[in-house]
Amino acid sequence: MPGTDESADAFREPGYTRFLIRAPSLGLCVGYAVLTAFLAAVLADYPSAGPAQFLPVLGLVFLGPALLAGLVTSPMARALGGRLSWRRSFLLAATATAVPLPVLAVERLVVFAIPAWAPPQGVFLLFLLGPVLWFRHMSLFGLSRPDHARSLPVSVVQPALAMLGVLALVPITPTLVVAGILFLVIGFLGCALLLRAADRPLRREFGVSGVSLIRPVLDHINLRDPGATAELERFFARFSIEADLRVTVVAIRSAGRTKATIVLPTVHPGPFAALGASDLPRKLTERLGPEAGMVFVPHTPCNHDLDLPTEVEVDKVGDAALRLLRSLPTPGLATAGPLVRPNPGSFARGQRLGNAVLVTVTQAPEPTDDIDFAIVDPLLHAASPGDPELALIDAHNSYVEGKGDLTYATPNAAKLRADIAAAMSAADAVATTGPFRFGVAARTDYSLRQHGIGPTGIRAWVVEAGGRTSAHVLIDGNNLILGLRAPILAALAPIVDEAEVMTTDNHIVHEVDGGINPVGERYSGEALARDVRAIVETALADLSEATAASGSADVPSARVLQPAWTQRLLTSLGDTVSVFGNALLTTYLVIVTSSLVVLQSVR
Repeated sequence: MPGTDESADAFREPGYTRFLIRAPSLGLCVGYAVLTAFLAAVLADYPSAGPAQFLPVLGLVFLGPALLAGLVTSPMARALGGRLSWRRSFLLAATATAVPLPVLAVERLVVFAIPAWAPPQGVFLLFLLGPVLWFRHMSLFGLSRPDHARSLPVSVVQPALAMLGVLALVPITPTLVVAGILFLVIGFLGCALLLRAADRPLRREFGVSGVSLIRPVLDHINLRDPGATAELERFFARFSIEADLRVTVVAIRSAGRTKATIVLPTVHPGPFAALGASDLPRKLTERLGPEAGMVFVPHTPCNHDLDLPTEVEVDKVGDAALRLLRSLPTPGLATAGPLVRPNPGSFARGQRLGNAVLVTVTQAPEPTDDIDFAIVDPLLHAASPGDPELALIDAHNSYVEGKGDLTYATPNAAKLRADIAAAMSAADAVATTGPFRFGVAARTDYSLRQHGIGPTGIRAWVVEAGGRTSAHVLIDGNNLILGLRAPILAALAPIVDEAEVMTTDNHIVHEVDGGINPVGERYSGEALARDVRAIVETALADLSEATAASGSADVPSARVLQPAWTQRLLTSLGDTVSVFGNALLTTYLVIVTSSLVVLQSVR
């Protein structure tokens, strides 16, 4: 079958941002500080005369300053208007201790080959402090507070303590003190150049400091700090435009109450974490409240052009959905049919529920991702009075990086429109009027870190109509790794006649490692299929006679991110990473080279 040669095992998550987003445990950070200090002391003092010479270097120049800096940095940062956790404080101290290790290793090799080139111990230990300050200030400027005057006193703590340790070990001379100060000045200037270079791409494109956004991002992700969230959403809102959105609601009622509500807004659940429309399933579920029963918020055909920049805009959509739900007729229509595909190669499957035809689209087993809203917008407004309502879902269930988007005016776009129309006709043709049965179930004890699944977990609805049962499974995540849809459907084949598995495209899952984090990356396909089957079995046990009602409403003048704005942001971030990587190495080498000049002048 096309596309089945790729599997979940072929996918590897990008892990380059893990330490930026969440530091290791405090114990590991302290252990890392002890280890790096020991390695640095061994390299700096080898070969030593014994413990009498080694231990003072270890304690006064490396380990003592690292541990004291780990203790002092966090409260000092807070006192100066910044913020740094204890874990990050010790991680920073440990990593700063490790920064001079390449220089120490090279120096040992050179001295081993040419002993006469060995520099005096005191000035060489001071020589190492420039890179330490360079790294600490670069980190604190971004992680604590983007202000040189407020961050520099915190940054200088560790190298200043190390400098005092060096001066306690060797005879103090004015030349030695001046050299130590010059090394620190060189480290600071190298850091200032690095930060200026890293800021240029975002300043040029958006007029904002990229470094200044690091702290709010971390506070939003780790603490859900309201101030940080508001700051980031203000940044996004600056680049938003007005758009007329649409929301469709399908309400399933049983025993005099709303048993389930399927909410389909033309909103993309991004940009990331819980900002704006990201985490849309949870936000809409909470907005609709208990009167909506079990709420399902599948992904609809749209892309990042329809990201909402703030929760205020999300509330507009949620309020429109709630008003629509309350306006739908009770009890609705006892009309339904089985889930059908008009032909084997169709992108669409349809099912009649009340006065709506629920159409789910996917290119699986080929890659499938976002769909330009312009492709389907005419279909959403094409129904004549009396025709069934089109309730359209993008299943978003076959992930391969960089593939599967459906763009306007392509052959697959034309095929999609034709398949949707055919699925509506096929579903309407097999629908019957009379009682149908409907059941729901959910499991929400999943975590972003362990499972890659968002707060609303895995939900399923089951319809029994026309003598057949069908199941729709909705996973709160960003796409499903290619190759996993088939085994999930196979696990459901013995208990239902037809099934489809979908994801919400919730971008909250990005905050774990800064990557896409598709479903199946962190949780095995076997476990996923087992869980889905158990949830559907629970939904089957929940079947009861039901009716359905649906409707659509416009959400005028909502603000969305500008077209292609997310691509511009990602491009600028990519440029920032590239510039930062180059500047990181360049400024490190400049600091070392400049410091060598000072070192040679005071030998």
